[in-house]
Amino acid sequence: MISLLNLAKSCISGMILVLITATQCHAESTWLVSINEEDGLPQITRGGGSAVASSFIFFDKNWSWTYLDRNFKVDAPGKYSLTGSNKALGFNLDATISKNSPQQLIWDFRLDAKNSRNDVTGGGITFKFDIANLQNELGDPEILPDKSGWGWGKGESRIEMHFKPKPADIFFERGSRSELRAYFYSGNIPAGKLNYKATLTLPASIIISPTLTERFGTSDTSKWTKNILDGKISPVDLTFLNEPEKPAGKRGFLKAKGEKLIFEDGTTARFWGTNLSAYTLFGTSKDMVKLHSKRLSSLGYNLVRIHHYDSLWVDPNIFGLQASSTKTISSEAMDKLDWWIKCLKDEGIYIWLDMHVERQLKPDDNITAYNEISKGKNTADLKGYNYVNKSIQQAMKDFNAEYLGHRNSYTHVRYLDEPAIAAILITNENDITNHFGNALLPDKNVDFHSKIYMNEAEKFAKANNLSKAETWRSWEHGPSKLFLNDLEHRFNSEMISQLRQLGVKVPIVTTSTWGENPISSLPALSSGDMIDAHAYQPYGALEKNPLFAPNFTHWLASAQVIGKPMSVTEWNAEPFPTADRHTLPLYIASQASQQGWDAMMHYAYSQERLEGAGSPSNWHAYNDPAMLALMPAAGLMYRRGDLKESNITYIFNPGRDALFNQNISPNNSIFLRTAAEFGKLMIAMPAVKELPWLQKSIIPSDAIVINSPGTTISANRDARKTSTSNLINRNWEKGYLTINSENTQAAMGWIGGEKLTLSDVVINTSTKNAVVAIQSTDNLPISKSKNIVISLAARSMTEVDRKLPYLSEPVEGSISINAPKGLKLFTRDKNQQKKVIPFLYKNGQYVITLDKSLATYWLFMTE
Repeated sequence: MISLLNLAKSCISGMILVLITATQCHAESTWLVSINEEDGLPQITRGGGSAVASSFIFFDKNWSWTYLDRNFKVDAPGKYSLTGSNKALGFNLDATISKNSPQQLIWDFRLDAKNSRNDVTGGGITFKFDIANLQNELGDPEILPDKSGWGWGKGESRIEMHFKPKPADIFFERGSRSELRAYFYSGNIPAGKLNYKATLTLPASIIISPTLTERFGTSDTSKWTKNILDGKISPVDLTFLNEPEKPAGKRGFLKAKGEKLIFEDGTTARFWGTNLSAYTLFGTSKDMVKLHSKRLSSLGYNLVRIHHYDSLWVDPNIFGLQASSTKTISSEAMDKLDWWIKCLKDEGIYIWLDMHVERQLKPDDNITAYNEISKGKNTADLKGYNYVNKSIQQAMKDFNAEYLGHRNSYTHVRYLDEPAIAAILITNENDITNHFGNALLPDKNVDFHSKIYMNEAEKFAKANNLSKAETWRSWEHGPSKLFLNDLEHRFNSEMISQLRQLGVKVPIVTTSTWGENPISSLPALSSGDMIDAHAYQPYGALEKNPLFAPNFTHWLASAQVIGKPMSVTEWNAEPFPTADRHTLPLYIASQASQQGWDAMMHYAYSQERLEGAGSPSNWHAYNDPAMLALMPAAGLMYRRGDLKESNITYIFNPGRDALFNQNISPNNSIFLRTAAEFGKLMIAMPAVKELPWLQKSIIPSDAIVINSPGTTISANRDARKTSTSNLINRNWEKGYLTINSENTQAAMGWIGGEKLTLSDVVINTSTKNAVVAIQSTDNLPISKSKNIVISLAARSMTEVDRKLPYLSEPVEGSISINAPKGLKLFTRDKNQQKKVIPFLYKNGQYVITLDKSLATYWLFMTE
């Protein structure tokens, strides 16, 4: 281990000197306020993280939530309008919003109810304050003395929002200062019109920022390229990556060895993958399965996860068409999976199998106490209950045996014996350490399950001299997190034992850390051979300043446990269509490279039948130009190892008390966020007498070990702007990232108007938010390569919601590339025919003009 004193004295090769401090960084931060385009309400951010978020909220009688249908418009710079209708409560709402001064925004709300109602709860606006991170600086939010609004902060830092007239009611929800509600209606809705004027007054430190629409620009989409991506053909050909692996499994079974995945022949594995899900699995013809397996290989994938094959909403699913029970697997469904596995294997693509995703138990499954978990429905979700119900565990074991014992009708190999199957996941997004433990509590009316849960909690408390009253309280940190990890571990051990007895030879993963799990959920996951994580990113990953807010890569990095390989079976942008989703593939691939993650899987290639053109969706990347444009570039860079693991490793070693007694996550730990930016982050497991199965981590001797979640790691200069890696640089103040390796040089995010000079490439675009990536495909540095691919991307949107075609924004500007003389530049049309593109060659550089006439996101340079 490196001490902090020695670290301060040392010079880290290729890195900016790193400073470590146990207090918050005092550098000035960027505070912004803008209008949320979903509700037309204010959102205040600090360093890209939410400080104040607001939304509409309305309830019918008995606190029944109601929907406000709304439409937001940018009328002019700094002027906006909103229209809305609440059918359940019978009123319309419209508003005009304007910037009154550099420090003031004004809303004029007009509500009009057709009829009076005296039986409603009411509603208006809810404001959520990030007091967890900002309480020390701003104190607690407060209701103004005259109850006309709220304020937060003191003196020159004070924010105030006034309503005129006063809200019908204003209060902190359940007494928590983190959420305040200002109601237009309370207890009744009078017929007729009601007007409110709301004024948000800001300190000088908060800048009024344009909305996303204003930032991206209101381009004329009629001039954008239609159908830039063919959903059946790969725009680039990376099959050479998989050629040495054909057929998948030729290197023997995959094993977890320390923190790496190794094939039996000694080859280290690195997987760039995706998910095939739901109707894609069971509704795609054999010809299309074969075609898309080849396309997946061309796109650079070498791992596919079979997902949502057991979910109720998929019909038919693994149990057949409208099956009355889940005790028997459909032979027709297995034939579909067999063919997918055979075709993927032929293309050198490995398969990840989940044993359980969203299986819904049915009355004929003979589950003990079924009625109390079905809650009057014809199906029952097993999540959470499987940890205490032996009959559910047996049903899962029975499925495991039948599913894995199945012999593929095309390869003639049992799934158990198939080396092309890389890993097994026991249960998807199903932890009790943070999510489903609450389902077992005595107040949930599941007496059979609650009795077992409470008895186990009491036994655990007695055996370990813990407070009985605290051990069962699943929603609190403390003794309950010890108990819940132990209970989850016991289930995991039972399932792992059965799978090994069946003959499973590959790594077994228990479940995933997901949905903002704190690190107290990690011990139970370490029962498996590998740690798996999920993370989804809303708009703005590149703009998140780690001093103040996490993005999805920080959540993933905080799941990496010492001594275990790490997989990510789900990452994506949401909601759809997130405007900057085109920036994510290369970004996450760069972070996966720096952190040393072993298997990355996007969710998803598709979950619809792969027959026609399909539909636009968050879950269908196969036809989405914004998401798919840079997937090959990301896969090539990651699999080829263009970016190496960071040569600085930070270990978070919280010890027993902090790990189980504190809610520590990237939401509230500046160390987890900043360490993931400036090096490789790993989490250490302590020795815990209450959990004798938990293996204490062996900490690398050259690692920098930190015990406090509040420790800050920042660069000596421009800490808010630049990562210390000399190959990956993220300017979170401006919102862009560059990659500068020998074989991959790229820029992404808000690069419009920025002249970005890399080792062999100069990127100068006018498109505000875009991606430009230049790569060699012959494993030579770009400066010596005679095979170069240029990948571009910007926004892709549809004119009509949920209907094709996609319209793709052209990337405009210029690129200069230092490469050997004599190369030609061309594009490929939908028939894969070359079209030569003119360029200027000057002083050893190719100067390429990018404009909408290219009508493509992919250019190629060869002799």
